[in-house]
Amino acid sequence: MSKKVAIIMGSDSDLPVVKGAVDKLKEFDVPFEVHVMSAHRTPDAAAEFSKNAESNGFGVIISAAGKAAHLGGVLAAHTILPVIGIPIKSSTLDGLDALLATVQMPSGIPVATVAIDGAANAAILAVQMLALSDNELSMKLSDMKVKMAEAVKAKDEKLSKEINNL
Repeated sequence: MSKKVAIIMGSDSDLPVVKGAVDKLKEFDVPFEVHVMSAHRTPDAAAEFSKNAESNGFGVIISAAGKAAHLGGVLAAHTILPVIGIPIKSSTLDGLDALLATVQMPSGIPVATVAIDGAANAAILAVQMLALSDNELSMKLSDMKVKMAEAVKAKDEKLSKEINNL
């Protein structure tokens, strides 16, 4: 069985975005847990979760946070597991603040960062990390790539037919 993925949200209001990661992890049959923890309001709980994540069966942590977005860094500071940050778009600066806060980590505390609201890619990246030691996940990722290529080819063929009929 594959290791679990932890999805830690800074607020329950992040769930509509985080659902994209949940859906992708379900597609790959990767076990996961979702929790709300704040880098600022519950820093001890976030640190404690991160310190124990590996021993609790997690292989990757996904962090979703907006505005100051310190959650990914707090989690990464307390674990050797890979942490993937999802900057959440907010009304203040359209997520640019969260993107910069997530991606600009100090040396030694990396947080892999996906696009603003890029939850599906965060989940795929987590699956890729887990697939390094899980052949079944590796095969599922390969199948996904083939299906994506087939979909593009089908769209190209459809477009060519439409253009020829103009």
